[in-house]
Amino acid sequence: MAPTLLDLAHWSTWAVCAVIKLPQLAAVLAAGSARGVSVGSVLLELTGFLVFLRYQIYYGYPLQTYLEYPIIIAQDVILLLLILRFSGNMKRALLYAVIFWGGWYVLTLRKRIIDLAMNLCTFISAASKLVQLRCLWQTKDSGQVSALTWSMSAYTSASKLWAT
Repeated sequence: MAPTLLDLAHWSTWAVCAVIKLPQLAAVLAAGSARGVSVGSVLLELTGFLVFLRYQIYYGYPLQTYLEYPIIIAQDVILLLLILRFSGNMKRALLYAVIFWGGWYVLTLRKRIIDLAMNLCTFISAASKLVQLRCLWQTKDSGQVSALTWSMSAYTSASKLWAT
């Protein structure tokens, strides 16, 4: 029974990750605004996901252990572009692309850089949530923040903790 539950946790987590940002993207598109969604939070989240993905690739982990990350990263990039578009800051997209591309390269210049970055991933992930919560607290308006996306994120985190 335990392997069946582990398989269920694994596959359900992957399935949720495949669509995790879609409610958030739909909310932003439907409103034509990214009000309440923190660009800093998305940038931190994207940073954490990219570090994790780079680490997994660098050390040659099997694809099934990180398959959901390229999908989540693509969704986060789309969300970032929508935030920048609706806030009138599309020129920053190129700057962010250059920074992330450079970071992707720098991470593997030395083994200790990628190891340190990976050790900071949990902090980066928590910081992204705190930045979003701070934005909500300051504006006193949830705007287009999707509760469903946050709920799915909580589910995937809990299932990964349980399965690990």
